[in-house]
Amino acid sequence: MRSALAQSLRDIEVIVVIDGPDPATAEALRAVGDERVRSIELEVSGGAPAARNHGVAAAHADWVAFLDDDDEWLPEKLATQLARAKASGIPLPIVGSRLFMRTPRAELIMPRRIPAPGEPISEYLAVRHGFFHGDGFIQTSTIMAPTALLRKVPFADGLRRLQELDWTLRSLQEEGVDLIYAEEPLVIWYADENRPRISFDAPWKQSLEWLHQTRPRVTPRAYAALAMSVVGAMAAASRSPRVFFDLLREARKHGKPGFTDYVTFLQVWLVPAGPRRVVRDFFLSRQRNKTQAQAQ
Repeated sequence: MRSALAQSLRDIEVIVVIDGPDPATAEALRAVGDERVRSIELEVSGGAPAARNHGVAAAHADWVAFLDDDDEWLPEKLATQLARAKASGIPLPIVGSRLFMRTPRAELIMPRRIPAPGEPISEYLAVRHGFFHGDGFIQTSTIMAPTALLRKVPFADGLRRLQELDWTLRSLQEEGVDLIYAEEPLVIWYADENRPRISFDAPWKQSLEWLHQTRPRVTPRAYAALAMSVVGAMAAASRSPRVFFDLLREARKHGKPGFTDYVTFLQVWLVPAGPRRVVRDFFLSRQRNKTQAQAQ
């Protein structure tokens, strides 16, 4: 909340949605003493998608940007994205940005690239060009979008994973909508692996159902990547040979897997998530350090 109030764009409202009764948080918010802050305390916890939808419904402004409670905005975040939206010429732009992802081992910049001209957005968000996640990427705390679009296309209540990807793909079906990026990192994402996180949960059966529903919104190339690298990573915890081959058949039947998809699929089934994250942070940190050294 303090990082929202510290934005260089001062004329904003900060709506804090408390997801279920939490007297201590409500009292702390009342003590802030900034008239730009409003809080909404839900009677029962409905999860992140429902909380975001409540916040959108209460918003007065023409634009909404999201900030999860474990992330932080850099001071120029809103001003940079608003300028990017106005310069785009797109009627209803979804504006993302790069972010700093801080893990216990490293600080990485994600996504590692922005969409190429003419690249299908579903492929940008799903298809890996290397062996690590984050080549193309969108994260909730980077999103700024028109309030009207968010009210027309709300977040999917009850969806435990892939919430921002699902919302983005559904929104892109609307006329006049496109996804653009601010190239500089504008958000800090604290990927603390020492406490429970929704992003570490693995409701793969629900995600497989989501994949089936999403097929009309993505290219065959993106569908294969989602099946093998995203849903596959969640399903790997089952250690079920039947699930392994079912997902492989799903990707081949309805998608067009590439070489990287097969390698990633085998990797997520053979290597546990913890060691994969360690290897990812090591190689991507080395790559970032090398790039910075060359720039200097």
